[in-house]
Amino acid sequence: MKTKRLFIVLLLPVSLYAQTEKSTATGNSQREYFVQSLVRIADPLLTALSKNELKKKMPVEAKTNDRQNYTYLEAFGRLLAGMAPWLELGPDNTEEGKLRKKYIDLSVTGIRNATDPAAPDYMNFYKGGQALVDAAFLSQALLRAPTQLWGRLDAKTKKNVLEALKSSRVITPGHSNWLFFSAMVEAALLQFEGSCDKMRIDYAVSQHLQWYKGDGAYGDGPNFHWDYYNSFVIQPMFLEVLQALIASGQKETKIWDLELTRARRYAAVQERMISPEGTYPPIGRSLAYRFGAFQLLSKIALMRQLPADVLPQQVRCALYEVVKKQMEAPGTFDKDGWLTIGLVGHQPGVGEHYISTGSLYLCSQVFLVLGLPANDPFWQNADADWTAKKAWKGEPIPIDHSIEN
Repeated sequence: MKTKRLFIVLLLPVSLYAQTEKSTATGNSQREYFVQSLVRIADPLLTALSKNELKKKMPVEAKTNDRQNYTYLEAFGRLLAGMAPWLELGPDNTEEGKLRKKYIDLSVTGIRNATDPAAPDYMNFYKGGQALVDAAFLSQALLRAPTQLWGRLDAKTKKNVLEALKSSRVITPGHSNWLFFSAMVEAALLQFEGSCDKMRIDYAVSQHLQWYKGDGAYGDGPNFHWDYYNSFVIQPMFLEVLQALIASGQKETKIWDLELTRARRYAAVQERMISPEGTYPPIGRSLAYRFGAFQLLSKIALMRQLPADVLPQQVRCALYEVVKKQMEAPGTFDKDGWLTIGLVGHQPGVGEHYISTGSLYLCSQVFLVLGLPANDPFWQNADADWTAKKAWKGEPIPIDHSIEN
């Protein structure tokens, strides 16, 4: 019963159980900075797509000449996945609420254009393996904003979306984190159409349970990789696929409890990896996704599932420093406001062969915490140093324990 109640709480609109404390100017200004940063990243893309001019206006920085086949869906799906919780708060009469309305409208128009076979900006969902990846990120976005994105689509566009997602089934996922891309597409079809190829979900879940390496970390396939893919893909999609199954009435609460425990531990490790200066280890592939590396920490904060010794406000302050350092690095954006390849500014050598301009918009996943309303304790509690900052000031910090101890 405890698990069932927990899951129901996680599905409730955040405004139903948000608490308020004395407002802190810092928390308010940090939220404003997050909103401004997200809008700065999103505006060129969504504005162009709303006019069916994305393919005309978006540059394609890449090491290989085939990325035009994928980069547009990469950009849109990844951006929208990070924006979705903020958009799902809906319009209101505040300045931020009015801004949300603008970007909800642009996003809905963008979905229509991206999935209309007759539109100039119609996107590729089935040619080449990469198309599956970003069909999954678009699916993730729709699952994260079922009211403000899916719910605002007209009947023809809903049909086009479902057909586009189904068309990705011709792509066979690799024996790696890619299994969750197929599973994510099926989770969206289950949510919005009522049926799916459940084998694709079951296989992704069962394989990742076998690939668990301990202390909150999964292998990317049978082997362990020192990178951020537990946060980029594996654990957020694991949680969301399970949520879709449970919402459909399937009894997956035991696996949910297990994965949530592991995700909370991985989030705690991520919080400890942020240095006092707001930097983090440049390890593993896909560093050009920048602060998207902290998607899972942001998601666990959004779910209000941070471990007891990790305060929401210390996560806020840590993520703020990370975002600020990378957003303000010279060269992060080109002269027209598009993201460039790099970890800190423009560093083309950081990009693998599969990286292009569209890939970079996975960075938006750090902004999941904007789905917590402005009056939430995450934003309103007084500032607090994060673990590494306290440690290197010589202040007391909690002992760190493996969950397998």
